[in-house]
Amino acid sequence: MRVLEAFRRARVSEEDFTASTGYGYNDTGREKLEGLYASVFGGEMALVRPQLVSGTHAISCCLFGALRPGQKILAVTGPPYDTLQKVIGGPGQRGTLQDFDIGFDNVNVIEPVLARDRQGVLSALKPFLPDERVRLLYLQRSRGYSLRPALTMEDLHFLLPLLKEANPRAVLFVDNCYGEFVEEEEPLMAGADLIAGSLIKNPGGGLAPSGGYVVGTGNLVEQAAGRLTAPGLGRELGPTLGTNRLLIQGLFLAPHFVGEALKGALFAACLFESLGFEVRPRVQEPRGDIVQAILLKEPDLLQEFCRLIQAYSPVDSHALPVPGPVPGYQREIIMAAGTFVQGSSLELSADAPLDPPYAVYLQGGLSYPHTRAALTAAAAALQAKKRLPPL
Repeated sequence: MRVLEAFRRARVSEEDFTASTGYGYNDTGREKLEGLYASVFGGEMALVRPQLVSGTHAISCCLFGALRPGQKILAVTGPPYDTLQKVIGGPGQRGTLQDFDIGFDNVNVIEPVLARDRQGVLSALKPFLPDERVRLLYLQRSRGYSLRPALTMEDLHFLLPLLKEANPRAVLFVDNCYGEFVEEEEPLMAGADLIAGSLIKNPGGGLAPSGGYVVGTGNLVEQAAGRLTAPGLGRELGPTLGTNRLLIQGLFLAPHFVGEALKGALFAACLFESLGFEVRPRVQEPRGDIVQAILLKEPDLLQEFCRLIQAYSPVDSHALPVPGPVPGYQREIIMAAGTFVQGSSLELSADAPLDPPYAVYLQGGLSYPHTRAALTAAAAALQAKKRLPPL
């Protein structure tokens, strides 16, 4: 209903679907789309562009925009996922935050947050926050390639005010990937200053062909826009190249398709736990994202699972997923994604690093019946491989 009301207030019209080219001056559809995102996600301003090639790109624009030399990021949900670590920087890397003398630390406050242990959170932060260089507190909402739980809105309502109390000057940034529309609220409504994510995940509604978004306070969004285009150009430039209708319609459809993905994740948790596999989260546990982890424990079972998800995909069902290098990752990854939009993880997909405990991370599914068919086939294949009794 929040999405629908935003469309009604914005007076979305057919002419908003018109494409712009070149510099993209006076693109009213783009402006209306960004107004919709600001309204739906609870921010002052939004940057929503097909030129943002991924969630990592959107987050990178936020970090380079908000931070200055000598300042520091503190990640409070542990080490970020692989692709963002390349943005932060390491030995031999160039053009990273580290090159600009922007520091990085991390601490994991997930356990005291889950226990609602206020003092535990503050004690974990205490060694890091006397440092006046800390300018941005980074939270990763989704689990990434880890088995820790995704942050729910209840978790964020507990944690974000504590972070603001511990460091009132810091920007509270939430990587919102995989979490959009899973619950009725979004992180800005719990006190975050800035959020970012990918349009080929939840908010693109399966229609966005590319893109990312940034929503938050006006000055922070403007700073991110200056990194996407150039200082002084910011949000004023950016041709939409015929994507306006897809991005606007995708946002309208997103809550429904996230619902379909959640139903598929619940089915997966129930089915594979009944086969004796550990699943995270379990069926009855709260969910902060659309990702379902299944601990398969054996590399051949992991590859068989991904093979069946690929085989039951509408695109490239004949392809065989194999582990290999993926840009931005430090380890080999196997990915099953027979999707209409390359890499779309609101469409049914599964991927995993080839590391113990050989957990596969299932996400997406625009159609619950399709997800159920693919998972039933994958379960049957694993049953045969492990000689498990039938359900």
